[in-house]
Amino acid sequence: MPQRKQPTLALPTEAEVSDPAARASAHSTRHLTTRQKRVFAGLALLLLAALALFLTWDVNGHWDFALPRRSEQVVALTVVGIAIATSTVVFQTLTANRILTPSIMGFDALYVLVATALVFLLGSATVARIDPLVMFAANTVLMMGCATALYRWILGNGERGLYTLILVGVVAGTFFSSLTNFMFRTMDPNEFDSLMSTLFASFNAIDTTLLGIGGAMLMVGIVAVFRMAGKLDVLSLGRERAITLGLDYHRTVTWLLLIIALLVSVSTALVGPITFLGLLVANLAYQLTRTHRHVINLAVASLVAIVALVAGQAILEHVLDHNGTLGSIINVVGGLYFIGLLLKEARS
Repeated sequence: MPQRKQPTLALPTEAEVSDPAARASAHSTRHLTTRQKRVFAGLALLLLAALALFLTWDVNGHWDFALPRRSEQVVALTVVGIAIATSTVVFQTLTANRILTPSIMGFDALYVLVATALVFLLGSATVARIDPLVMFAANTVLMMGCATALYRWILGNGERGLYTLILVGVVAGTFFSSLTNFMFRTMDPNEFDSLMSTLFASFNAIDTTLLGIGGAMLMVGIVAVFRMAGKLDVLSLGRERAITLGLDYHRTVTWLLLIIALLVSVSTALVGPITFLGLLVANLAYQLTRTHRHVINLAVASLVAIVALVAGQAILEHVLDHNGTLGSIINVVGGLYFIGLLLKEARS
């Protein structure tokens, strides 16, 4: 029987790395493969079907009420999906590991710690009176500030590696979780019940003002990532090869890590932590595209994330009748997928 021809990956040349114009020209002349065109077409159809299902199901003629509310939810799902998918793909490229997500750096644990500390110290009634815009800004500034301090400390002298940074992030996340659990155990039960409702990812009641600011921050991060897509292609070759090709490794990695922190802060501040969504959509994108090109992988991962969130929210609202949260459903599915990836890595 004739053997199937394995797909070949075109590696970036030195001219593409050193000259942005050459890189842009090369990207424009490389056409999508037939497989990739089918992937984009299929995801576009799935997205249209999911949007139609979510926006029109069980409206019963109340279009003036249902359509604006559901449209806001769709925008929120889109912003969060793109932020999580993009940050995960970039983080996995930097770490050269497809089973890691930015949550390993402790950002989710930091968000939970801040929310818990506010209720623990001030009380849920006082926290409820705080302007949501102030809370959003505080969470974003705190995450970006911690990320900047951590990156400058670990990567500042160039002697410590990226994996040292990840190890410090794991230790910090464990420390944050320990403090949170301590406050959980000593907190008033009524305050604890009130807190739990805010720690689960929810797309049902998102402030439109926060959504606008989050969308603007997302656009800044996305534009920055796509402008650095060629450098990400080079980073996927490994640190030594990237430096050999003339890439300023230290500066590029620092900027990308800060962009990751920005995107993660947007998603967590809007809806709370969703641990396994990025892992799920990023690896599905790699399997679907079978290419090293980040322009394609980022777009496919974002589309997969939007489809998963919109379809999941539609099922949660119209089939399960809100008996659960979208974040918990995604974490269950993503957790099973994560176990499957670990078993696959062990066998290989």
